[in-house]
Amino acid sequence: MNPRVGVVIPAAGVGRRMGGRPKALLELGGQPLLRRTLVPFLADPRVVRIAVALGPDVHASPPDWLAPLAPAVRVVKGGARRGDSVHAGLLALDSDTEVVLVHDAARPFVTRAVIDRTIAAAAEGRCVIAAVPAVDTVQEVDDERRIVRTPDRSRLWLAQTPQAFPYAILIDAYERAARDGVSATDDAALVARYGAPVHVVQGDAANLKITVPADFMLAEALLAKA
Repeated sequence: MNPRVGVVIPAAGVGRRMGGRPKALLELGGQPLLRRTLVPFLADPRVVRIAVALGPDVHASPPDWLAPLAPAVRVVKGGARRGDSVHAGLLALDSDTEVVLVHDAARPFVTRAVIDRTIAAAAEGRCVIAAVPAVDTVQEVDDERRIVRTPDRSRLWLAQTPQAFPYAILIDAYERAARDGVSATDDAALVARYGAPVHVVQGDAANLKITVPADFMLAEALLAKA
């Protein structure tokens, strides 16, 4: 039996490394980045609702292309911090949501296989993040950039999204964080703080997060090959 899945996409960032423009609304291959990110979730029959958290200015006047996506997509006002946006999105999901995915607005290439793996794990009651094994050696350095430790690469994974959780676990963690005055910068770290173990499931190397202008060039190249 398929779970009822909700998706939260925090898209309130101002894109400081993109010249201060809302990164999620920049165009990639002729379409807004956010729209490309929404497509695989809109196509998944298990997803009953998607909450998109936009910055206050954009929320006041959202792009026209979002309106026809209602009611599948609900637009909410995001906050100054990522955790505030995720919390707002969680509250906008249906009350009978069983599994929730939190996905970066700037990851437009997530595959159905990765989505399937995260949903399957959360439906079993686990908290997981998509991730890929590190292929480069990682060095820990001090304030003077001297190497102080070389971690065992076999134990290092690079976090991606979606992060997936039983809805009850994630909303409880956010409500406890609000009472405790804790600021959430990462959902997996937040649920771990309140006692839930978090595991990794296999992500995909092509599940690129667009962070700096050079990433757009790489993303355009990926689109050209698709």
